Amino acid sequence: MEASPLPLTGVAVLDLSRAVAGPVCAMMLGDYGADVVKLERPDGGDDTRGWGPPFVHGQSTYFLGLNRNKRSIAVDLGTPEGRALTRALARRADVVLENFRPGTMERLGLGYDTLAADNPRLIYCSISGFGRTGPRREQAGFDVMVSGFGGLLSITGYPDGPPAKVGVPVLDMATGLSAFGAITTALFARERTGRGTRVDLSLFATQIAMLMNAASDYLVAGQVMGRHGTAHPSIVPYQGFPARDGYLLIGGANDRLFRRIAETLGHPEWADDPRFRTNADRVRNRAALEAAMEAVLRTRDVADWVAALTAAGVPASPINTVDRALEDAQVEALGLVCELPHPALGRVRLTTPHIEFGGARPVVRRPPPLLGQHTAEVLQEWLGLDAGAIDRLQAAGAVALG
Repeated sequence: MEASPLPLTGVAVLDLSRAVAGPVCAMMLGDYGADVVKLERPDGGDDTRGWGPPFVHGQSTYFLGLNRNKRSIAVDLGTPEGRALTRALARRADVVLENFRPGTMERLGLGYDTLAADNPRLIYCSISGFGRTGPRREQAGFDVMVSGFGGLLSITGYPDGPPAKVGVPVLDMATGLSAFGAITTALFARERTGRGTRVDLSLFATQIAMLMNAASDYLVAGQVMGRHGTAHPSIVPYQGFPARDGYLLIGGANDRLFRRIAETLGHPEWADDPRFRTNADRVRNRAALEAAMEAVLRTRDVADWVAALTAAGVPASPINTVDRALEDAQVEALGLVCELPHPALGRVRLTTPHIEFGGARPVVRRPPPLLGQHTAEVLQEWLGLDAGAIDRLQAAGAVALG
């Protein structure tokens, strides 16, 4: 893919975000060609630099997973010089991305109205916890807190257990993906209008949108979804089952597939049992069918059942641990993990961009940066500052050099 320009080549992104949602968005913009400059505070940088263990040679693996294809500059927004410098960088940018609490950027003199007056073509993207308006606008927005408040945790976990969170920050990631789509849409619109715009997202709004069928169950039918573990509230069987040596997933999404499941498990009579004949019947008699299937599935290993069910045309999969998933041959076939040099780690393995264009996937051009690694480089390239000017900014405490 590097033989031809990436889709976002030439787009300059000033990323003031930290933690997860904003950095996921910025990483994807960088993956597809944008020049992403990550502005971090000099005293520690992005919060995720401290999220661990695990750390490897002082580097947080959490940070490494979210910050490929970026350059880092260390700027202190608490100083007048740092704020003026950031405003100057925004004049040069196509996109500014931030996830401070509502009102913070305005207090810093870096709000949308100010920066858009300087740069009418600017796309200004704000990510907050609960949005810019409403009674909860001042609340901090952390993934698990908003997931709990927004209903997701109430439908995650097993019926006889407590609420549970997803193992990765899925709401942050969904918000970052939404921001990526919104920014690229705004860039496309700018090609027609010549003007930028403000884009606003919140974790809470994203969480409400993510409820999908759980939301429509309540809004349309007045039913409140509960917890079902790996199972589906409206399809049976469509869930995980224990086998002799682990767990597998089986997807019987229609009556035809259920008949194949029954035959493969050695009980073709299940398909004609009045309790299980249709999906609605199976949902009503979920417990009886689950118990019957589990008794059979526990007699053989996961690999045996997956092979047998797959041969019968039934969707089935082992429930892999993370290491087994990442070492699967399909990961290598799709190029989903790469190895590249890192300034502190020597060589490091990372996941890669996951969207193909023209049958090819972009490469990781830059490893996750050290704090302030590119401060001087970016100030020279974007603003034309010479070494003397950069030294004076450093002396004033406005920047730090990596």
